[in-house]
Formats: sequence, structure tokens, C-alpha cells
Amino acid sequence: MTAGRIDLSYDAGGSIPGDRFRDFPEAPEMIVVPAGAFLMGSPAGQGNSNEHPQHQVTIAHAFAVGIAPVTRGEFAAFIRATNHHVELGATVLDGMTWKPDPTKSWRDPGFTQADDHPVVCVSWHDAQAYLVWLGERSGGKAYRLLSEAEWEYCCRAGTTTAYSTGDNISLGQANFSRHITGTASAFRFPPNQLGLWGMHGNVWEWCEDNWHEDYVGDPPSDGSVWFGGNSALRVLRGGSWIGYPQYLRSAYRDGDPPIFRDKDVGFRVARML
Repeated sequence: MTAGRIDLSYDAGGSIPGDRFRDFPEAPEMIVVPAGAFLMGSPAGQGNSNEHPQHQVTIAHAFAVGIAPVTRGEFAAFIRATNHHVELGATVLDGMTWKPDPTKSWRDPGFTQADDHPVVCVSWHDAQAYLVWLGERSGGKAYRLLSEAEWEYCCRAGTTTAYSTGDNISLGQANFSRHITGTASAFRFPPNQLGLWGMHGNVWEWCEDNWHEDYVGDPPSDGSVWFGGNSALRVLRGGSWIGYPQYLRSAYRDGDPPIFRDKDVGFRVARML
């Protein structure tokens, strides 16, 4: 399997790429993503230093991914079912300055949200609690966050350009640069070639991995989670409604403490088949 190739055949487990399902009515809708290989990171002379060296990753088996970031409505169903306590307080943008606001939360991030908007102001730990609930409610299905490599594979969707949309991205293709004051519906902009909404912009998405300053060393070549590194930070991918277009590039990466809550940070779920 060569880099940039997606295998659209049946998976060994009987799953068909493109199949969509929900494990229970309140769960996120999932889609089967096929096996494949890709070059992770940016080519020499392009991108940021933490996106190098570019290296091949081969994902041997199909897996399931949320068709969109977890929505406010889906997260609210989890809160109602579990009474999980999400701390008040989030980092917000006041003019051009980021500052903590003790009054903001996923219920009130400072802008209006409908239930089909991505949930924001949730920490990596809040995401983990949600995943535990999905697993229990679904009868033991192995829900998790995407690894950083899986996330980039899903974002690229077989492309090798800066974005899955090509070498540029427009305001008709994603929510970024504060063109909209706040999040938009998770389904407002077109999905990528794998049927995934919102891989570029709208909200940053937590990944499972600890932060690494670059790909020097021995990053996994099979798409699995890269442990080690800086365990005080977790990887974020995708850019957001606030960010400049370069933050939305498929290879762009950032990291924050797992307790961090921000009005442009959410998450997407995955599970094995």
C-alpha cells in the first residue's frame, strides 16, 4: 500500500468503508474509514518545524470515526445521563487578548450555539469521561479519541495537498478567521472525501497522543497513539473559527494541557470495529 492510497475494499472484519451507524440513539453517528497509507507531516521546506520529518504511516484496518465533532446536543445527552461535572471557566478571546473567564462553559461559551454545533469549552479529561459513557452505554464498544496519525489520515482523505480541498481553502469550505462569530453547525460546510465534516476549522479537536516537539525519533508507523513525549500536553488538530487559514492545514499541529478548556476546542470520537 503506497502513501496517499486509501483501500476501499472490504475490511477483514466485514466492515464496508462508507457505512454509517449509531450504536444507540444519543451516540454520535459514525462512518467506517478504510485502511490506507499516507505521508504524515509536511515535506522538507514547507510547514512548521514540528511537522517534520515527513514519514509514512500505514493503517492496516478500517475503523469507525464520528462523521463530525461531538455536538452540543450529544454532549448534553451525556451530561443528563451521568451528571458529569464540567468545571466552570474557559479561555476566551477578549478583542485580541486571550484570557480566562470564570463564567464561561460549554453551556455558555459567549456566543449562541444550536444543538448541531460542536461542543466547546471541554477538556481532554471531559472527552475521556464522555468516551467511558459511550463504551458503557453501547455495551462495551471500544470508543476513544483518534490518534494524531489517524486524525491526519482522516483529514487528508487521500490528498497530499496543504488541505483536503487543495492548496487553498475558502470561507465557503470551512469556518475560520472569525468570518462567523463563533461556531457554525457541524454540518454547514461540505464533508471531505471520506464523508467527514469539519476536519478543517470550526473547532480544534483533542487527540489521544501526548505532545512531541517534532517527528524525530520513532513515531508509530501504524497509526497508533504516540506515547512518551511531553505528558503535560495533549495534541490538538484542525484549527478553528478564530484561527487563520494556515492553522487549518492538514499537517498543522498544536498542543495544550489536558485540563485546558477553550471556546474553540472540542473533540471527535473513534472506535475499533
